[in-house]
Amino acid sequence: MGSKNSDNGTSAGAVAVDDPAKVRNVVLVGPSGAGKTTLTEALLAATGVLTRAGSVTEGTTVCDHDPAAVRQQRSVGLAVAPIQHGDIKINLIDTPGYVDFVGELRAGLRAADAALFVVNAFEGVDPATISLWEECALVGMPRAVVITRTDHHRADFGAEVIACQAAFGAGVVPLYMPEGDALVGLLTSGANYPDERAALIEGIIAESEDETLMERYLEGEEIDQDTLIADLETAVSHGSFHPVMPVCAATGMGLVELLDGIARAFPSPLEHDVPDVTSVDGIPQPRMAADPDGPLVAEVVRTAVDSYVGRVSLVRVFSGTLRPERPVHVSGHGMADRGHEDHDADERVAHIYSPLGSTLREVPYCVAGDLCALTKLTTAETGDTVSAPEQPLLMAPWDMPEPLLPIAVVPRTRSDEDNLARNLGRLVASDPTLRLDRNAETHQMVLWCMGEAHADVVLARLRAGGAEIDTEPVRVPFRETFAGSGKGHGRHVKQSGGHGQYAVCDILVEPLPRGAGFEFVDKVVGGSVPHQFIPSVEKGVRAQLERGLHDGTPVVDVRVTLVDGKAHSVDSSDAAFQTAGALALKEAAAAARTQRLEPMDEVAIRLPDEHLGTVLGDLSGRRGRVLGTESDEGGRTLIRAEVPSSELLRYAVELRSLTSGTGTFTRRFSRYDPLPEALAARAAK
Repeated sequence: MGSKNSDNGTSAGAVAVDDPAKVRNVVLVGPSGAGKTTLTEALLAATGVLTRAGSVTEGTTVCDHDPAAVRQQRSVGLAVAPIQHGDIKINLIDTPGYVDFVGELRAGLRAADAALFVVNAFEGVDPATISLWEECALVGMPRAVVITRTDHHRADFGAEVIACQAAFGAGVVPLYMPEGDALVGLLTSGANYPDERAALIEGIIAESEDETLMERYLEGEEIDQDTLIADLETAVSHGSFHPVMPVCAATGMGLVELLDGIARAFPSPLEHDVPDVTSVDGIPQPRMAADPDGPLVAEVVRTAVDSYVGRVSLVRVFSGTLRPERPVHVSGHGMADRGHEDHDADERVAHIYSPLGSTLREVPYCVAGDLCALTKLTTAETGDTVSAPEQPLLMAPWDMPEPLLPIAVVPRTRSDEDNLARNLGRLVASDPTLRLDRNAETHQMVLWCMGEAHADVVLARLRAGGAEIDTEPVRVPFRETFAGSGKGHGRHVKQSGGHGQYAVCDILVEPLPRGAGFEFVDKVVGGSVPHQFIPSVEKGVRAQLERGLHDGTPVVDVRVTLVDGKAHSVDSSDAAFQTAGALALKEAAAAARTQRLEPMDEVAIRLPDEHLGTVLGDLSGRRGRVLGTESDEGGRTLIRAEVPSSELLRYAVELRSLTSGTGTFTRRFSRYDPLPEALAARAAK
């Protein structure tokens, strides 16, 4: 996304829409390789937006303009391709199918009013495809199915419909049937397919708001086609009826019928509930609608940073109308844990664009229900709300997945540090599935990514921004504690002429239960350590605990008791007793046995039942302790377990491999546990 009004094989300009009823926002969803981008190219060419369709393999498509997408030959980011069909503007939202980029999919779901689920005609439905369907179902997105590549020698439309019904449910019903190079519409001329036609009609009538329609149909009445077509849109908008359409992008078969189906059967923004809105201080606001004359509420669904035009914000307008040369308020709240600090700022919209992939075509305004691109909103990040300065508002954020694959990056040279910092700021602002963690304990800069493909794209973008970087193994922050009691004698005495240093203290160190922290006890009698220096001993002990005893590993869960000491009336000082306290702790550690502790995470793993045994065996090999299993919806099992953090560094990738891409997990820190001695010896090296 970047070039303004460049040709790029396009032949049609952008047109602003005045009425939300004339807009259809359709997100293309499906597994990687299903043909979403190729279908988009064919539709762009069929409607005259492009003079020729681009090729994924040649890297010439409108939507896959990112260098990473060209290199990987698959979509890595969301892209918008508007087309005009009659008086309806259709915003096609192409999303990646690979699971690493599920954040882009969820942004597409937020921007859309319906989903077009793309599968090909010869590969069946794999588990990853079912997971994507469930992503749509979670947000109640109306869905239709398009079966592509019907010209393939192994294509079997009927078998693919059956596979979709088995995977997605009985609500999946063909709207058209292929016959050679043409389609047969089951509502208008389906006499040769009586069973399919009956299933379609019954599915539409079951969702009709006319309660008498089903009774009339069962009594043998022939339902008027106009009534069925009108009720088709109602059935789709309810989210439980999913028409199926065959399409061949190569020959053009079914493209016109698909466009007709989108225009006539898919819901408009007027039928899409606007997400909840509050004031910036959290006061709930009345429910809003897609009204061009209503209060301005828009959301940044994607942010890109282009070397030519700078920051580009893809925006869905939910209420009101965006106009150029007007001030707006940009609000972002609730994402501090991802590196997005809460922010509010007034900015000015200079120009409004209709995006076509990376091409920006200027339009005079953008009404409620439509999508547009804004440039140079300097504070806008993905998920931010754009509203009127006189009435600042905040939209409820959409659910974003937690990144679980850590990658430690280091600048190759000192001169790369500034480039790295600058590019990291841009990446975190644009990608809410990326989390930056500057770990103060391990002194590493860790990027938490969704998976290897996501990490590859992130690293490529950092390098493209001029930062020469390397990766290194992610280090786990260990702890150390005392395994038994130990006594320590700290003596810090220096006499070198003038004011000397004198401090002596004796301490007893005892282990405490895990998570108890640090306790300091004063049991000095007779004033052997003056009262004013007792806090100094504690301060010195605390500092040494933080520095560690051997290799910089902090020491935790101990009680230190000051039992005796000596002072000098002239040479004793705060600094001297801090040093003596640290020396006493070191001596106590030498006399007692210490123990290395490792962080433990509590994980929740959701997976299909058929992979349960494999995953449980793998957890055992990771020194995990299963806390329990329970049945989950959709024939899945939820496993709860405790696993060492060091065993989870690549679990996002490995669980995907073990479960054919269908397993997901979450993790949270639980506590520190003793590290087995063999591993402790290896970690200390």
